Order: sequence, then structure tokens, then C-alpha cells
Amino acid sequence: MSSSSGPEWSVGARPVIYSAPALAAEFGVSATPVREAMLDLAREGLVEAVRNKGFRITELTEQDLDDFTELRAMIEVPTVGRIARMGKTSELKALRPLALAIVAAAAEHDIIGYLEADRRFHLELLGLAGNRRLVEEVGNLRKRSRLFGLNRLAAQAQLVTSAEEHVQLLDLLIAGDAQRAETCMLAHMSHVRSLWAEEEDDTGAGGVRIRRVSLPVAEA
Repeated sequence: MSSSSGPEWSVGARPVIYSAPALAAEFGVSATPVREAMLDLAREGLVEAVRNKGFRITELTEQDLDDFTELRAMIEVPTVGRIARMGKTSELKALRPLALAIVAAAAEHDIIGYLEADRRFHLELLGLAGNRRLVEEVGNLRKRSRLFGLNRLAAQAQLVTSAEEHVQLLDLLIAGDAQRAETCMLAHMSHVRSLWAEEEDDTGAGGVRIRRVSLPVAEA
């Protein structure tokens, strides 16, 4: 599938209405399963129904993204520290192909491949802590926050830099360096969030400025 397929979500973008019949025609399927899938997404808060028109992607504000990222950091940062102390070296080494797949997908501008490898890496890594509910909660937060502007980031090669942080994190975890693993995870999440935060330049020159979200500081 092409990396340009599907809607390009952005904060504050004008919402587009998607009708089940139109989507069904585009994908060559009947409208019923498409409508059921959209209703499932609505129950998860990812889209909202527009009476007699269809569905639109739920708009997220910068504050929404800050809140989701902060919640994830509060869960994931201490969890990776705990995993580093658990000595699960073989299980961690088994995640290296996924970490490398994230980097490869970013280098190839394969957004679909990037998203899938990134999701699997983070959730399988957290799964090593042994708390299924924790993994489910982070999975839900990832769905609700989504990833914005990935095509633009891939074109600017910024996505590769973010992708390489997964390999760095894994190396620290395998080495059992809990403190640096927590610091790396925190930096990665802050980096990713800052890449999402594109807004108009105050000068009105049409440029953009990046706002870094304030995340909790990992304790030494």
C-alpha cells in the first residue's frame, strides 16, 4: 500500500465527511461492513457520526495531544525502567527485528509499515512487564492520539531520526541500564510530540514553529 493512501490527519484541519457508501464504493465492498467498522471507530472515539451525512475524524486539539502524551509518559517511562531491571535479555533481543523494521520503513517512506512496526514494538516491549491491562491502556492512548503529519516528516527525513531512537532504547534495555532507558524513552516521546506540534509562525510569514510538550522528568 502506498504511503500516501488514507487521510492525512492534522491538528485543527477542516474536518472531512466520509460516507459509508462512498467508502464502500472506493474499496469495492458493500456498505454494511464499512458502516459497522465506522461505528466501531466511533465507539472508540476516533470518529464521530454526522447526522444524515456520514462520519468525520474526531478533531484533536494541541491540549488533547499534550494530555495523551503526558499520560503515556507517566505509564511507559517507569515501565521501561522496570523492564530493564528484569533481566529479560533474550526477550528484548527478540524485539530487535521490529526496531530495525521501524528504521527501514522510515527510510523507505513506508508510513503503513512504520505505523505497524512502531505499534508492535511499543506494545510488545511493554508486555514484558507482565501487566496486560497496562498494555491495553497504552494501546488505547495510542489509538486516540494517533500520529500526525508522518508523510511530511518522512519527506524531510525527520522520521528516520525518531525511528532510530527505538534501536537506542533497545540497546539500553538489553544492557540493563534502567536510568538511561527511562531518559531515552522520555526523550523519544517528547521528540515525537514536538514533531506533531506544527502551528502557524507568530510572524505570519507562513512558517512553522515546533512546540515541545512538557513531560515529567525522570528521576535519577
